[in-house]
Amino acid sequence: MMRYLQKLGKALMLPVACLPICGILMGLGYAFAPAVMGAAGATEGFMYVLGFFLVKAGAALIDNMALLFAIGVAVGLAEENDGTAGLAGLVSWLMITTLLSTGSVGTIAPSKMADPVSAVAFAKIANPFTGILSGIIGAVCYNKFKGTKLPDVLAFFAGKRSVAIVTGVVSIIVSAILLFIWPVIFGLLVSIGNAIKGMGAIGVGLYAFLNRLLIPTGLHHALNNVFWFDTIGLGDLTAYWGALTEGGTMANGTVIDWSVGMYMAGFFPCMMFGIAGAAVAIVHCAKPAKRKAAIGLVGAAAVCAFLCGVTEPFEFAFMFLAFPLYVVYSALYGIFSAITVALGFRAGFCFSAGLTDLIFSASLPAAAKTWLIIPTGIAAFVVFYFVFKFAITKWDLKTPGREDDQDAETKIELSNNDFTAMAAIIMEGCGGKENLASIDHCITRLRLEVKDRLLVDEKKIKSSGCAGVIRPGKTSVQVIIGPKVQFVFDEFKKLAK
Repeated sequence: MMRYLQKLGKALMLPVACLPICGILMGLGYAFAPAVMGAAGATEGFMYVLGFFLVKAGAALIDNMALLFAIGVAVGLAEENDGTAGLAGLVSWLMITTLLSTGSVGTIAPSKMADPVSAVAFAKIANPFTGILSGIIGAVCYNKFKGTKLPDVLAFFAGKRSVAIVTGVVSIIVSAILLFIWPVIFGLLVSIGNAIKGMGAIGVGLYAFLNRLLIPTGLHHALNNVFWFDTIGLGDLTAYWGALTEGGTMANGTVIDWSVGMYMAGFFPCMMFGIAGAAVAIVHCAKPAKRKAAIGLVGAAAVCAFLCGVTEPFEFAFMFLAFPLYVVYSALYGIFSAITVALGFRAGFCFSAGLTDLIFSASLPAAAKTWLIIPTGIAAFVVFYFVFKFAITKWDLKTPGREDDQDAETKIELSNNDFTAMAAIIMEGCGGKENLASIDHCITRLRLEVKDRLLVDEKKIKSSGCAGVIRPGKTSVQVIIGPKVQFVFDEFKKLAK
């Protein structure tokens, strides 16, 4: 189950990768023509037309995230990432959202619409949760039925052509089940969301803490869907990039009763500056002979986090070596998120809380006191540095550069981006291509399945220059590469042929 959830987390990154371009387009559009998003300004002329064009281009994706999830998750979970699964995901989405729309439910089960909670639940059936569910259904049907064989008279509908048909039938059955359980699921999500929302800044801190703590499992994506996208009427990211503020009304009728941006703003000082402070502490605590290697590992990861908010290369560098420190790291996110929100700092992101998203989101209506990134960022740097340094030395944690000598490995130099050499060493450490059962990757990791786990040599894999190795299951091997994982993956696949 955990392996599947991690694979789902990877699949979710495919549609999420569409979001950065939305932020850039909408940020530029708002800067050129604030009136497009309801602010004061000219409502005619070339700049207004240009701004309108850019804002609508970005909104085309933001406003249809649920549909992107349906297609993207299906493709991401499908074997060979076949586009047929994407079509199946779309079929499932259309079937479920049509059968469970308020009009359909009012005819099929009028009593459901008489219940206020159920009525709201079905009014919001076209949400990211349904999109993800549709994607899963499409992928499962593709993987199971793509090789279906039929009698000659029905041969046209065999193989991949049968997938959409089967998906439609399965989606009808799922819709019938959801008719009864969706109001319960929706009510539970609303209760959790409202409980945290009712806690104000403390609730934001709790959310941020859980967000980081769930990173190793991939379950943070489920949590994010409650707070960032309009699954239960609490869509912070959707509202922010829709140029809305507290008191406004979203396209689906949701009235905004929270301070827009509060569930994103607190990540900026932590990701941009806190990680940098923690990285410096790790380097300072490293053994002198290993300090250069530690700089290469956590230094590059800190730069990556500052610029684009990609934190996995840093987090996976120590979370399994020193998990107590990772819990402390997650707690620091919670503390700084609560403080940041309490101070009135509001900012948003489409991808993650890095400098790029901060720049393009700072001009939107919900943005507030973005200048606070400087003092809060400096504070985060200092606090993360001293907390990490104290914890590492006090508990003698084996962070990068502090490994026991017998566990140390000399890593290959990748100054010339020799991804072929890196892939070859990783493959050798996995027992050769004959021991590989499947090859995949996510945004920062190679995800491998091996036939014989005893043939895996973690020390050999680490000597490739990777950031770390994870063994989430008996036959699962995850190799932390970083943002350049695609290039290593491409070379790895060539070598595996």
